[in-house]
Amino acid sequence: MSAFPIEKRDQRMTLGAPLRWARKSDANEMAELINFAGEGLPLYLWSSMNDGTRSDWEIGRERAQRDFGSFSYRNTVVSDRAGRAIAALIGYDLPSEADPSVYVDMPKMFVPLQELEDLALSTWYVNVLAAYPAYRGQGHGTQLLGVAKRIALDRGCTGLSIIVSDQNHGARRLYERFGFRETARRDIVKDDWEHNGNEWVLMIKREISHQ
Repeated sequence: MSAFPIEKRDQRMTLGAPLRWARKSDANEMAELINFAGEGLPLYLWSSMNDGTRSDWEIGRERAQRDFGSFSYRNTVVSDRAGRAIAALIGYDLPSEADPSVYVDMPKMFVPLQELEDLALSTWYVNVLAAYPAYRGQGHGTQLLGVAKRIALDRGCTGLSIIVSDQNHGARRLYERFGFRETARRDIVKDDWEHNGNEWVLMIKREISHQ
């Protein structure tokens, strides 16, 4: 829900190939990757924003190209293969104090997610970690989590946090191998979104160092 401060985000660390900071031209891949990570929830939300003048995917691409907001190319690191983003990390640092005003008029689907974020204050929040199906199981997730740890240390955060569905067993195993531990759960509010999960699970990695 929070957004990575632009003035601080611009002070970017150096990334070695195949990793690079995302560009606006990566918007198509970013939209597809966030939809993979969100298990269809992003596309569902984009459809709710659609006034009929463009496709749901176009809305997603437009949001990826913004210079602000949590889902922005400016908050994104990608793994590049021949000029194309095949995996992505999107994240931002969470504030040190909760802001009750953010709940005013918040859509009910987002309330449990925000409540979990409020339990992970001062961490660097991994909003999206995803790879195209053909490139899964090749170490991209672990490599990008390593970048997330570097960013968290650079930002002075107290750890890393992520929220995952209780039914996303593969992702949870990856996070556990990296040192994340389950911290809290909230019921998923689905409305008309079709999903097999029942709870959002907050996982936090508190021990981070340069080693």
